[in-house]
Amino acid sequence: MLQPPRGTRDFYPEDLRLRSWLFDHFRAVARGFGYEEVDAPVVEHAELFIRKAGEEIVEQLYHFTLHDRHLALRPELTPSLARMVMARQGSLSLPLRWFSIPQCWRYERMTRGRRREHYQWNMDLWGVAGVEAEAELIAAVFALLDRLGVAPGDVKVRVSSRRLLEALVREAVPEGRFAPVCVAVDKLDKIGREAVVSQLTGEVGLAPGSANRLVDFLSIRDLGEARRYLPEAAAEALAELERLFELLGDYGVAPRVEFDASIVRGLAYYTGVVFEAFDAAGELRAVCGGGRYDRLLESLGGRPLPAAGFGFGDAVIVELLEARGLLPALPRALDDVVVAIPDAAQDERLRAAAIRRASSLRRQGRAVELVLGIPLKRALKNADRAGAARVHLLGPDELQRGAVKVRDLATGEERDEPLADAGEDAPVPVRR
Repeated sequence: MLQPPRGTRDFYPEDLRLRSWLFDHFRAVARGFGYEEVDAPVVEHAELFIRKAGEEIVEQLYHFTLHDRHLALRPELTPSLARMVMARQGSLSLPLRWFSIPQCWRYERMTRGRRREHYQWNMDLWGVAGVEAEAELIAAVFALLDRLGVAPGDVKVRVSSRRLLEALVREAVPEGRFAPVCVAVDKLDKIGREAVVSQLTGEVGLAPGSANRLVDFLSIRDLGEARRYLPEAAAEALAELERLFELLGDYGVAPRVEFDASIVRGLAYYTGVVFEAFDAAGELRAVCGGGRYDRLLESLGGRPLPAAGFGFGDAVIVELLEARGLLPALPRALDDVVVAIPDAAQDERLRAAAIRRASSLRRQGRAVELVLGIPLKRALKNADRAGAARVHLLGPDELQRGAVKVRDLATGEERDEPLADAGEDAPVPVRR
């Protein structure tokens, strides 16, 4: 009872300072690319995810029935975004550049950087059919990494296209079974070749030869080799990837991106280019992942609209930054501490003067802590620990002079200032 549910987190002040720091970087990069922030309910109709996300994520849903409604905590935001776009599809001005930082929930096995509750930076671009969208999104990922101080060689983005797999197995896959193919091959690193082949032959219905050929293809790391391996039906998808690398060159990030045929993404709605970012040392799970999902609106009953996006989790990037010594020291943001020095004879008047002083400083937009009834030595120690810049001391002598003693904690210098600040406060009269 005294611990949060397994896989979730409490955010104490120091934790929330780090989270806010990271989210500020998310927002700065997204806004730098012209994206606007949106959000949606944490609770959605479960059917939205059951129909559109794929069987693996369905197994991980936190879901419940309440008043005959089947509801779920969102495991990701993209289906909710699709619902929002559909609701205003006739009036929205395209292209849409939206970003969000949703809290997401998945009941999955926990490993390093993987929790059952996490926050995820999403950027989604709606209404752009070409790979210009994917290039912009990948450039945004690197803009964030650069902003956080991650060295250019420390994270690589790996790209591929589901259209390559589709061309490879088009004749061999039973109708309507391509999405399960992607779910199965996405598990290659987790369960190994033999288990993936077993799933492809047993659950999906591929012939053993086709299943093995498909898994062999996943080891290719060169577009030229992929071209030799794939049928003519994949030519358009290959040209699309070549164009993507040209655009990434224009952004100056092409050397940090590589082709990897094993990147397929586990969510069922992806339709084209897919990508994931990994630390170069291979110590962590994917830093982020995304791709194109052109048919999502159509599958929900809306009009077709091309779209691409990514999700970038908070947990893995914090692990990476910590490992690289890049997490900042984030002291409490406190400008001033106002201290009413205890005095039995004048406590009431000291308290009133301290409140007036603190209120005056706050009107100037400063962060101010008011300290009442604590010994001076302890108050000064707490102020220093909190990272305050100044301490404003009020005792009987200061009341007598109608002044406040201001101490600069960095230099130790002291000065008197009038209690009346910019004409807003008058000195507290001395009662005789």
